[in-house]
Amino acid sequence: MAHLRLLRHHSHHCDHNFALLRLIAPFCSSSAPIKPVAYPVKPKEPTEEEKTTQHQAPTQEQPTSSSGRLGTMETLDLLESLKSSPSPTWTREEARFMKDAPVITPVSYAAKVAPLPEDRVEERQEEIEEKERQEAQEQLNREARRMEPDFRMRRHIFGIQEEEKIPYPTLIRVEKKPQKVAVDLMEAIRQVKANAKRNFVETVEAHVNLGVDPRRGDQMVRGALTLPHGTGKTVRVAVFAEGAAAEEARTAGADVVGGDELIEQIRTGGGKLNFDKCIATPMYMPRLSKIARILGPRGLMPNPKLGSVTSDVSNAVKAAKCGRIDFKIDKTAIVHVGLGKVNFSEEVLRENIGAFVNALLLAKPAGLKKTSKYAGYVKNFTLSCTMGPGFPVTVQSLSAAADHYSKLQVK
Repeated sequence: MAHLRLLRHHSHHCDHNFALLRLIAPFCSSSAPIKPVAYPVKPKEPTEEEKTTQHQAPTQEQPTSSSGRLGTMETLDLLESLKSSPSPTWTREEARFMKDAPVITPVSYAAKVAPLPEDRVEERQEEIEEKERQEAQEQLNREARRMEPDFRMRRHIFGIQEEEKIPYPTLIRVEKKPQKVAVDLMEAIRQVKANAKRNFVETVEAHVNLGVDPRRGDQMVRGALTLPHGTGKTVRVAVFAEGAAAEEARTAGADVVGGDELIEQIRTGGGKLNFDKCIATPMYMPRLSKIARILGPRGLMPNPKLGSVTSDVSNAVKAAKCGRIDFKIDKTAIVHVGLGKVNFSEEVLRENIGAFVNALLLAKPAGLKKTSKYAGYVKNFTLSCTMGPGFPVTVQSLSAAADHYSKLQVK
């Protein structure tokens, strides 16, 4: 209606819109009012109280038009009053007959996902397995109940004692032992000597954990030194030489001297060796390849870096007899070496340990860059006897012992 009134107003002010006015005039005539459509309200079923009041008070008739129906204005007023009035609570069945009924929030349910055929097969398989396990357990229980009277009868007749029920094994937490505190070198030597209680003279051993990677060739640590007071045990020395060098070796005190015949004897001897050190002249090194598999695993193969391959055979034999030792890191970057006997005095052992620490510093790899001589190189130093506990030693006391040995060598 609004747009029709707008067009009519526009046509009154414009002469050329006379034809348009003739077209819309029938629709805009006030003689033919447009009747709004209204649906009747479905009445509620009256209660018993309302029925009684209806019989007592007659209902008032609503005003109607001359035609027996509600007029246009009356219908509009009625609709406006219904909209402005508070909306009553309608049931779902009553709302079906109402035009302007309040919107009822629909009820939503969780979406159900149909199981796939593969899932159903797995569920059935699990149910079947669970059922089989239950049946097997029930069968075992029936068998146990059937056999229990027989066992009781046998125990009663033969006097068999019932076996003890051993509890199911459980994991036992291992209690970590507290780490030993590093002590001074002299205190460690005293404790090592005090714990040597075997019926033989035990060896004082040093075990050094180094901060190097033994898999890298540039971080290999190996060397040799002569202990100032010896190792305390008799060393048997074998020399591979001939001619004048062999005579020098015999004069210096070598136990076994020989050439090709000694090599052949070791190769055919079945691995039996009667010497502890091995020295060779340079001309015999190519010939020792025949017995390298025998001498190598035992650490007896002559090596120029260790001074066991030399032309000065006399001094090499004397050094080996006086207590020359070789050291080398193993696969776990640890050096194991014997530095004397427990019957040595404390000062003698201190000098031997100082000489070893000095040689260990000289063998430090050049690629190991650290600010200090010991930082990052010597992780821990442990002193022990052959069959006794170990005692960690402080790095400061080791450094003092090495410096003392260096001063003695200078004098």
